[in-house]
Amino acid sequence: MPTPFILDVDTGVDDMVALLFAVASPEVELVAATCVTGNVHVDTVTRNTSLVLELADAGDVEIARGASEPLDGGWQPFPVVHGPEGLGAYVPGHHAKAISARNAATLIAQEAARRPGEVTLVATGPLTNVALALELEPALPTLLGGFALMGGAYRAGGNVTPRAEANVWMDPEAAARVFDAWSGLARRPRCVGLDVTERVWLTREDVQAICAPAPSSELATLIGQAVPFYIDFYASTGRFDGASMHDPLAVAAAIDPSVCEWIDTRVEVELAGRWTRGETVTDLLDIRHTRWSEWAKEENARIAVSVDAPRVVARLIERLRGLVSERA
Repeated sequence: MPTPFILDVDTGVDDMVALLFAVASPEVELVAATCVTGNVHVDTVTRNTSLVLELADAGDVEIARGASEPLDGGWQPFPVVHGPEGLGAYVPGHHAKAISARNAATLIAQEAARRPGEVTLVATGPLTNVALALELEPALPTLLGGFALMGGAYRAGGNVTPRAEANVWMDPEAAARVFDAWSGLARRPRCVGLDVTERVWLTREDVQAICAPAPSSELATLIGQAVPFYIDFYASTGRFDGASMHDPLAVAAAIDPSVCEWIDTRVEVELAGRWTRGETVTDLLDIRHTRWSEWAKEENARIAVSVDAPRVVARLIERLRGLVSERA
């Protein structure tokens, strides 16, 4: 029986792939997509999310608009990474699908309370909506059946500063509240950070294989114009000729945790550092259990330390290719 999922997204390119992957996965009942400012402004995120789900023939999924800015009020977009519209070179037309009367935080809190122990939340953008949902429903961590997030850099450097990953850096106050809320609980958030997500990437050949069943279809056009733009960004950095699938890995790990190796630890989010704001400081050496430590001792995260990247990529290609074929 499929597990009910809510995806909390800031739909740029890899969120788009994550949404399609969720729709294409028989293990998932996608009940809602909640939107947050991140890669682009929440109004654009909401439109992009609606468009992606419509093209995937998942137009009945509830879509809720969420926070328009981080908790501290500042926001900086990254058009060079995802394009000015968030979907690479793909230019969306007008899309007027009805948006939920509930805002994102309310939807998350209400759905978790309505189906206690059943709903899996996957957050692939800044954690603003999740932090606001915690204000509405402090018991959210025990009401959710599972929680996975893409964010942080636990064993490596960042991608927006030398120490900080973009999703956490955009709203570190929200991230700090979320990690604190899960402190000491047995069911911890599964966190995939840059140190594993950057090992999972799609190449131009992979995109061609995905689109091959119906290359002229609108869904294939979206994938074929969005992902190569993202690949071009990565190629411009001189790292590799492929696009990291950060957000799809969070969905893959929520569906099948065995694709990663995990350790339980404690994560603190740096809020005050001049050079380190947004860093996910991770107690990998178990310092919190020494006599001289001032760390809180409770674990609050289950972080991925390795990933079976070929397995994840093969599953992504298979399921997105199947979706393109079905929607042709």
